[in-house]
Amino acid sequence: MKPDSTSAALNLSRKIRAIFWLVLAMFLMGLTPQKNPQTQVNAELLVTPAALKKIPVEHTVIIDTRPKLKFILGHIPGAINLSNWREFTAKKDGVKGLLIDDKNFISETLGALGLNPNLHIIIYGDPEDLWRTDGRFFWMFERYGFSRVSLLDGGLKAWENSGGAVENGFQKKRKYSKIAPETLQLNPQTIADKQLINKVLSDKNYVLIDNRTQKEFQGATPYGSNRGGHIPNAKHIHWPDFFKENGSLKSEADLAHLLQKNGIQTNQEVIVYCTGGVRSAMAYFVFRYMGFKVRNYDGSWWDWSKDSNLPIETSG
Repeated sequence: MKPDSTSAALNLSRKIRAIFWLVLAMFLMGLTPQKNPQTQVNAELLVTPAALKKIPVEHTVIIDTRPKLKFILGHIPGAINLSNWREFTAKKDGVKGLLIDDKNFISETLGALGLNPNLHIIIYGDPEDLWRTDGRFFWMFERYGFSRVSLLDGGLKAWENSGGAVENGFQKKRKYSKIAPETLQLNPQTIADKQLINKVLSDKNYVLIDNRTQKEFQGATPYGSNRGGHIPNAKHIHWPDFFKENGSLKSEADLAHLLQKNGIQTNQEVIVYCTGGVRSAMAYFVFRYMGFKVRNYDGSWWDWSKDSNLPIETSG
């Protein structure tokens, strides 16, 4: 019996067409931009007034970062006042604003306030504060190895608007909390320095964000910096752009749109800076909330501008 040559040719034709479409599909997939890995929002970092009312107080400490007088005139019941971020900084090689990383200092200072890394720290500030020091304290506690640190969305105003109680007067003294210095685990993933930044200036796996005003970004030096401008390749996002007019954080969708508009990829590691690592610490919080790997450069422009060997740009 003769083989059916027509049938064989037909089968071969079908195989060729199948291979063709498979190769074409693989080719088109290669041309299609692949989506970056999606970030996971860290919802526990942001506490609403309603949620705060339900959190047990036994293992929680509320920290008010506003000026002392404002604290005395009204604060969330049981809160303690940490109003001066500079008390946790030192001047090194002529650069001010650098976070102290001495474990003996940390254990003594925080222990006297009744704080330790096992507590849930909830921080709030004044949404109208031009530097948003509550963000600086959030970053500081994460740098010091505290694993549960949150911000109160909208600050005291949001708390009051929600019907939350307010008390006045001085803070109540907390029981001393003994912290063995050797048990402190400083988190190296939270901080950047000029050596790291200079090394990754052209590395596409990193993105550098300048959180100062546009005028500072272009060269203004209102805070006594040695030189004006910004770090090369840095993108500019003024830190208030992350927030609504009432001081509460913008929605996840709005934040994602803002980052996309500025060309920030979800698989990039972020480094934020400002003048002395205070305003950028609030940006650090936002990127942490959005699920990014992020570092805050506490030396910031005070440090970078002082070193004449480091490059700067003034355009943009």
